[in-house]
Amino acid sequence: MSGSDDRRATLTGLAIACLGLGIAGCDNGSGASEEGSADPSEQAEIVPVPVETIAARRGEIYAAYAGTATLEAFEEATVVAKVGGEIAAILVEEGDVVTSGQALARLDGDRLRLQRDQARANLAKAERDYRRNIELHEKGLIAAGAFEAIKYDLDALQAAYDLAELEYGYAVIRAPIDGVVASRFIKTGNTIAESTAAFHIVNLQPLIAEMFVPEREFGKLAPGQAVVATIDALANQAFAGTVERISPLVDAATGTFKTTVEMDATGTALKPGMFARLNVVYDTRPNALLIPRNAIVETEIGDSVFVVTDGKVKRRPIQVGFSWGENVEIVDGLEAGDRIVTLGLSGLRDGAVVDVIDNETPASDLASDSPPEAAADAIVTSNGVG
Repeated sequence: MSGSDDRRATLTGLAIACLGLGIAGCDNGSGASEEGSADPSEQAEIVPVPVETIAARRGEIYAAYAGTATLEAFEEATVVAKVGGEIAAILVEEGDVVTSGQALARLDGDRLRLQRDQARANLAKAERDYRRNIELHEKGLIAAGAFEAIKYDLDALQAAYDLAELEYGYAVIRAPIDGVVASRFIKTGNTIAESTAAFHIVNLQPLIAEMFVPEREFGKLAPGQAVVATIDALANQAFAGTVERISPLVDAATGTFKTTVEMDATGTALKPGMFARLNVVYDTRPNALLIPRNAIVETEIGDSVFVVTDGKVKRRPIQVGFSWGENVEIVDGLEAGDRIVTLGLSGLRDGAVVDVIDNETPASDLASDSPPEAAADAIVTSNGVG
């Protein structure tokens, strides 16, 4: 073998050796890379999402139209002086309870009394003249026309006396209705003219609220239906009322009809002028499936809830019905006893593992959908629900 052949063989052997070493180096690097690419999070333990749940339950729920109105007195009157004069005495003050016909103030009625006495004297003279002329008329000693004139004069003086007596009676300002003195506008010693406002009297029992309802609700509301009213000024305390009357006409300009609600204010803190939020109950379902409103997830494609089963949650679409207070009726999508998530909904996903941390009686569990006792009684009475 020549020298050139020996050198070629040596180079070929070195190339094969290097190629083998390169392949081995590639294999080793590839194995190390695959081990290093493993995701550590896949080996980590899944952390459950803490949630609070509640069981869907059966209960009573109401359908109501909600509106607002200002409470007003059923009766109120501004008492005016029917005659002028000086205020001699004020007999009542603001806040006093008065009855119809009760004296509220007294004017100095000396002038009116003298006018009455004068009218009475004139009437007495005319009566004597008339009696004397009756005998003359019967004997034919006085013409019939003259006798009739005397009779007309007597009637006129009688009317003048009656008017003077009436005006003298007006020297005492009296209450036209039962109620409470809301305002006093006069002071002792003031000289007032006829028709001057003296007092404002309000009858606080009952109170009414005039609510203007859209015409689409016309077929739902009717006299006698129960009303639950909450008052902002009384820390949202609830009171019972009743639909007293409904206007038979719809206002074409506003598209509303007037509904008058009557409220019994006896023994309550209700006052005219208070702002009221009114719920007119027009239907009742005694055995509805109920869940709290805060358990519902609202989206563009519809409402849903998260149901807990075997430590995981499943998103379930639902169909809602009536709502009252914090509770909502479910008409499709749930069964009584299904446990649904009420707290911990933020970021919750379908299929997520959860840790249920309910107490025996969760704070979010609504004990009852019923309105206050007085309102509930009114609902039972008006709707025949037992």
